[in-house]
Amino acid sequence: MNIKSAAVLSLLSLFTILQAGAANSGFGNNNSVETSAVKPESAAFPFFGPKDDVVFIDTDFGQIVLVLSNKTPKHKANFIKLAKEGFFDGTTFHRIIDRFMIQGGDPNSKNDNPNDDGGGGPGYTIPAEFNETLTHVAGAVAAARMGDGQNPQKESSGSQFYIVENEEGTHFLDKNYTVFGQVIQGMDVVHKIAEQPKAAADRPLKDIKMKVTVKQMRMKKITKKYGYKYE
Repeated sequence: MNIKSAAVLSLLSLFTILQAGAANSGFGNNNSVETSAVKPESAAFPFFGPKDDVVFIDTDFGQIVLVLSNKTPKHKANFIKLAKEGFFDGTTFHRIIDRFMIQGGDPNSKNDNPNDDGGGGPGYTIPAEFNETLTHVAGAVAAARMGDGQNPQKESSGSQFYIVENEEGTHFLDKNYTVFGQVIQGMDVVHKIAEQPKAAADRPLKDIKMKVTVKQMRMKKITKKYGYKYE
């Protein structure tokens, strides 16, 4: 038997042992605990670890990378759905305030009428999902919404979001707007966007378009690559 054949047999033996170990530990059998919320490969091979969705926002100023919180499941699922459908592509950061935040996600920002920016969406709102552990720190991703007079339940826009640019945070907004994510890379890009020249209604003089994509990555890899630590 040559060295290559021996290596293949060794790998096959290891795979057999791992399968047997998984079966004995309760993974992959009918008596195991419900795992409907776990990816199939995570249930069968738990040593690989669970995955999470990573959001990439590409602009002319660079890329912003986000993770969305499992503590706000409605907001997370909605944002990912829209991103995968291409809803955000071609929309702009239509409102920028230096040392405060940048706002985008309005489909109206695709048209030639700057006066209707900020008034659009997918046609629905999302119930507020306030969580005491999710606050307006620098880089927080939160949902825009209509004011309390029209929206006493503080329901979120179905698509418009903002990113906190202020390094000290904007905690006066806590429990008033749903925070549902965090920038894990690209705050330098957020700062560049916030500093751009603007006109009335804090609208940039030049459109700052975005393209939003989603990629699943193992949580361990996210922590290693971006330094983001899961609770």
